[in-house]
Amino acid sequence: MSNPIYKDPAAPTETRIKDLISRMTLDEKLGQMTQIERSVATSSVVKELCIGSILSCGGSGPFENATSADWADMVDLFQKSALESRLGIPVLYGIDGVHGNNNVFGATIFPHNVGLGATRDHDLVRTIGEVTAIEVRASGIHYDFAPCVAVCKDPRWGRCYESFSEDTDLVRKMTSIVKGLQGDPPEEYPKNYPFVAGRTNVVACAKHFVGDGGTENGVNEGNTVSSYEDLERIHMAPYFDCISQGVCTVMASYSSWNGTKLHESHYLLTQVLKEKLGFKGFVISDSEALDRLSHPYGSNYRKCVLSAINSGVDMVMVPLRYELYLEDLTHLVETGEIPMSRIDDAVERILRVKFVAGLFEHPLSDKSLIDFVGCKLHRDIAREAVRKSLVLLKNGKDPKKPFLPLDKCAKRILLAGAHADDLGYQCGGWTATWEGKSGRITKGTTILDAIKETVGDKTEVIYDQNPSSETLANQDFSFAIVVIGETPYVETMGDNSELTIPLNGNELISSIASRIPTLVVLISGRPLVLEPDVFEKIDAFVAAWLPGSEGGGITDVIFGDYEFEGRLPVTWFKRVKQLPMSAGEKNYDPLFPIGFGLKMKLVHNMS
Repeated sequence: MSNPIYKDPAAPTETRIKDLISRMTLDEKLGQMTQIERSVATSSVVKELCIGSILSCGGSGPFENATSADWADMVDLFQKSALESRLGIPVLYGIDGVHGNNNVFGATIFPHNVGLGATRDHDLVRTIGEVTAIEVRASGIHYDFAPCVAVCKDPRWGRCYESFSEDTDLVRKMTSIVKGLQGDPPEEYPKNYPFVAGRTNVVACAKHFVGDGGTENGVNEGNTVSSYEDLERIHMAPYFDCISQGVCTVMASYSSWNGTKLHESHYLLTQVLKEKLGFKGFVISDSEALDRLSHPYGSNYRKCVLSAINSGVDMVMVPLRYELYLEDLTHLVETGEIPMSRIDDAVERILRVKFVAGLFEHPLSDKSLIDFVGCKLHRDIAREAVRKSLVLLKNGKDPKKPFLPLDKCAKRILLAGAHADDLGYQCGGWTATWEGKSGRITKGTTILDAIKETVGDKTEVIYDQNPSSETLANQDFSFAIVVIGETPYVETMGDNSELTIPLNGNELISSIASRIPTLVVLISGRPLVLEPDVFEKIDAFVAAWLPGSEGGGITDVIFGDYEFEGRLPVTWFKRVKQLPMSAGEKNYDPLFPIGFGLKMKLVHNMS
């Protein structure tokens, strides 16, 4: 007996979809619309409910410091359970690999998007997508919830660092990462059709649709107030590029547009995204987003499910209450409140992505990819990204006497600040855990490590997080490097209405720079307030963003092996009360405008 059509890789994708849908029960269809967290995903649940997708929320892995091989083993066990279901539909396993495969110990961690925006190098960003895809697939995972293509209009937003820029055109250029993650569709490929090239590529996800970077006062999950024309021009435009590159999925935003939550906006999810823009992949909810649709339904979860599915959400990232979700979804379909046509549309979209991703032919992990995880080539690419992301904002108190580059053969160097030897601080949020954390959380090179590798044998490097006045007065330092910045944060926990430098950063700078020639390196996901009297004291200032695991990229530049190339992807404001502010506005009066970046040769580079 021959295999059914849907199992024939030579059959057209749409034919395979039609054949498989015709064989599915209602329960199997609804299972495909369900994404659950690995912590509640048992073998029997995956098999019996025909679960469509599993995810690992931030920090949710097999065990602490699990390697890619450990992850692949775990994912394969889930996949084998799915393949034992009646129809053998593989699960799509998802993860937030937002700056490399950041959940997995030993993976290459790239700069966060704000740093990549500073490079303005769309070819490099595409390569980073390719590397990330390989390292994600090495862990057995097929689906990456990236890229974030938000246009951040206010640095008070806790997800500012997930945005490439406040400039829509720059964000659009950086969508080249989609081709890196998924591969490049052939020229003759159907317009706006999902595409995944091969077994070293992943299903990508453009997020968060739409306007999440434009909420009032930068409040996470807040309300974006704008005309449709401005929403389309500023915030929606990057999705045009993602869709044209074959992006497979789009994630709806927690935020609202003019008071309507995106997860229940039929107009934006269905009429605009699917019909006007021609998106043919599937729309996925954000985690527990349906639980947030409280108004006007209160605690009526069933009404939330009804609103989201009928508005155009195809797959729901539940991720824990899957039994209640499926119970309510089943009731809504059986009573006709959600039409069967809406269910079939959602399932067709989900199956389309699974077919183009090759999951039916290659559902299990490819262990040969494990050797590439964190390899020298990948770390060299990350190091290049760090180099190109660095923005020089000051170089010398006298323009005719530049302070940088630093002397590798200096007699004695003082290194200060908690961020100088903290890999977790260097990587920021979405690293090892959801919120990120301090310490040697993965493999990599701290700034202290990198300085020791860079300077001459006779150079003494003194690391003191917070040197005393006595230390500063009694030791003959050639110069000081002070590395300060933000501690890791994510989402709402990162919303910040003050944007001052944490951990007494200004006091540390002042105490050192008043005695020793000083370079300040700021590790942050956004511009922070630079007090004029403090900024005046220092000799040089570098915005290093959240550089990731390869601290050597910083020393490559500050010691003169490479020139500064980075330019501000966002406006550097003077005072918080100026926010929000954008280039082109009538009262635009920044400390440094978007596009600013010095060279050590003292050439201003503005755009």
